[in-house]
Amino acid sequence: MQITAKMVSELRERTGAGMMDCKKALTEAGGDMDKAIEILREKGLAAAAKKAGRIAAEGLVETYISEDGKRGAVVELNCETDFVAKNADFAELAKNIAKQVAASNAATVEEILEEKFIADANLSVKEAITALIAKLGENMTLRRFERFTTENGVISDYIHGGGRIAVMVQLNGGNEAVSKEVAKELALQIAAANPLYLTREEVPQDVIEKEKEIYKQQALNEGKPEKVVEKMVEGRIQKYFKEVCLVEQLWIRDQDLTIKKLLENKSKEAGNDISIVKFARFEKGEGIEKKEDNFVEEVMKQAKM
Repeated sequence: MQITAKMVSELRERTGAGMMDCKKALTEAGGDMDKAIEILREKGLAAAAKKAGRIAAEGLVETYISEDGKRGAVVELNCETDFVAKNADFAELAKNIAKQVAASNAATVEEILEEKFIADANLSVKEAITALIAKLGENMTLRRFERFTTENGVISDYIHGGGRIAVMVQLNGGNEAVSKEVAKELALQIAAANPLYLTREEVPQDVIEKEKEIYKQQALNEGKPEKVVEKMVEGRIQKYFKEVCLVEQLWIRDQDLTIKKLLENKSKEAGNDISIVKFARFEKGEGIEKKEDNFVEEVMKQAKM
């Protein structure tokens, strides 16, 4: 029997499952709508799709570095509750996805989701997530990832708070022993001090202008005369750079040293320059607005129906 677009659309409306999943189920069912719904339910796809509207703001951030140290990844896998975030199956899924990202060349989350799952070649990554959604009864989403690759450099990671903050940093130069030591220290620094940029040159001009405008208004609100406002703004911008740029931050272990000075000292110790290539810091759920259900509003809505 020919499976039409109308049939696929109807099944999608009735189950909330994805287009391709609906088409596969209809084909398998020989066009029988009820049988197709049953197939989707058996596979956990219909149940999973119905939960897709829930906001997944809990979860884990996870890292992986390959055995040869040449590839690494940091990922964020979200779920709805802290209870599921602590589930062993969820933690294992996050670890395997981090491993998958490190091994892959995919550029986007969508591309990763379509790949064959590293822990089960019979499933795609998307299907592996869907299967766990069906098993645990919560919506889950792979939100983001960052991949690190190096030939001769060092990649280091750090996870804080049981999967609340994950950091990865990549260095070039130095020698292996010193570079690994520095990379570990920098991972701790990044977790604690939350730099937004590596150097001040990376700070976008529009961000600088916005900060200047804020500082100018602050100074005027403090009643400072116009002639000293510009000097105050410049001073506060310099302070801003020291807060948000990694190399300008004070080292958390020794407040007499900046990270730039630490790198200079360790470069002398190693016999050649150590430089930071890049870093990533993922904090679980950052930027996601958690849905706050208002019971009174919900009752009022129901009453008006």
